[in-house]
Amino acid sequence: MTPNRHGAASVEFPSALEILLTRDLEAPIELVFDVLTKPEHVGRWFAPFEDKMTVCSIDLRVGGDYHMVFETEDGTECSFRGTYLEVEPPTRTVATWLFEGWPDAQAVETVELHEADGVTTLTINLAFRDQAGRDHMNATDGFADSSNKMEVYVRSLVNP
Repeated sequence: MTPNRHGAASVEFPSALEILLTRDLEAPIELVFDVLTKPEHVGRWFAPFEDKMTVCSIDLRVGGDYHMVFETEDGTECSFRGTYLEVEPPTRTVATWLFEGWPDAQAVETVELHEADGVTTLTINLAFRDQAGRDHMNATDGFADSSNKMEVYVRSLVNP
């Protein structure tokens, strides 16, 4: 493991409708795919900051749905859901994405994994259908913090 990599996610805005997160994880691609797609793992890192997961349901198949809910410290419930459009273990998923708190913020989320020399590069692209939806998101949202928590969790699995 490379020390002090925490926080090394890159969050970019490649167009007016997209958000792109890229992160290198020192773990096998199969493990990273499982951490991204299995409820027993997702429930450990998805909720950002000090928020707590309350629902984590994933039906990982084309046409299958996912639903994730977390509660913030002030009791606000945040619910995300979508349907898988493509599932190609262990390299790619494509799914619809909706945060129910922002019903106009519908997107398609493409997750891609590539492994080289023991490092798996994760890219997550959220492509919103319109500018109003994309405008809800910014670099200080939970998106980057969840990615940080995921890295810490993956590290704990690689080096228990």
